[in-house]
Amino acid sequence: MASQYSDRIEDLAAEAASARESFDPPTDPPDAERAMAFCREGVGEAVAVYVDARSGEWDRFGEEEFARLERAMNDYLELYARCYGVELDADYSVRTAAEALIDTHNVADVARILTNVPERTDERAAYG
Repeated sequence: MASQYSDRIEDLAAEAASARESFDPPTDPPDAERAMAFCREGVGEAVAVYVDARSGEWDRFGEEEFARLERAMNDYLELYARCYGVELDADYSVRTAAEALIDTHNVADVARILTNVPERTDERAAYG
């Protein structure tokens, strides 16, 4: 079963795979500019697909389709973290990311909340 979002998900998944394959880690992390590009173009796009599908009339994703959407978002989160010199095995829920976006209105904050990259060392930031 494919949803009306299947083409967007397929494109996003292909772009994530390509970005992962061609990724060259920064020699002197962090590369915050590139990390932000992964947030906007990857994480933000994946969350947007999910939010669009859940807004108004609920459009159901096929199981494989939904898994590809989450995998694409997680690939981009891994690339985001690698821009900061952090290796992680991202396995986050796109729903959790969407809820964080609704709370923060900022995809960079979503990436920071989910990955804890960059690590929050300022106590005020941790509780603010």
